Amino acid sequence: MNILALDTSTEHCSVALWRDGVVHEHAARAGQAHSVMLTGMVDTVLAEGGLRLAMLDGIAYGQGPGSFTGLRIACAVAQGLASPAAIPLAGIGTLHAMALACGAAKVMCSLDARMQEIYHAAYVLEGDAYIEVSAPRVCAPATAPKLPGDGWTGCGSGFAAYRDVLQQHYGAALATIDDTVYPHAGDIARLAAPLFAAGRGIRAEEAAPLYIRDKVALKTAER
Repeated sequence: MNILALDTSTEHCSVALWRDGVVHEHAARAGQAHSVMLTGMVDTVLAEGGLRLAMLDGIAYGQGPGSFTGLRIACAVAQGLASPAAIPLAGIGTLHAMALACGAAKVMCSLDARMQEIYHAAYVLEGDAYIEVSAPRVCAPATAPKLPGDGWTGCGSGFAAYRDVLQQHYGAALATIDDTVYPHAGDIARLAAPLFAAGRGIRAEEAAPLYIRDKVALKTAER
């Protein structure tokens, strides 16, 4: 099975090719240049894998949450690539992909959502799969949902931006922090593989980003 995966949900841009369990990935810090870099990275990964678009069994993209513009770019590019050959798509949660990238048994995933908020979700490892125990949401760091037990690893840019608040909020439940973790296309491909294998891909026109919140900026009075 051949799967192409894209992620532009953060300041990083990554593209991966999954071939029967072997992942080859290109990643770079893009800032705001995702739209410039992404298609070139796709061409490079496919060329290195000796594949054409028509040879793909699925295309996965980082669905969100994350940067509003970044989520739209990944979804739109995935749709554009998939439509001509009717390749199935799969939107994969970026926080779920972060849990896989972190690799800890109990993971609190958090991305800086700006506006003094974070995107937050939590997962526990059961067997070889991460199970969601707190669904993705947007919230203030001090109101993030409490989680059962201890031994949790906090990961992501939310912990980089609001480390002190989150440490105080979670106390002894938080065992360690890795604020360098972000969503990778390779992990998105790994999460998408069983969906495509089960025939659970969607049509290009059905694909959509997962924004979680509608408000993208503070008003002048709120700032």
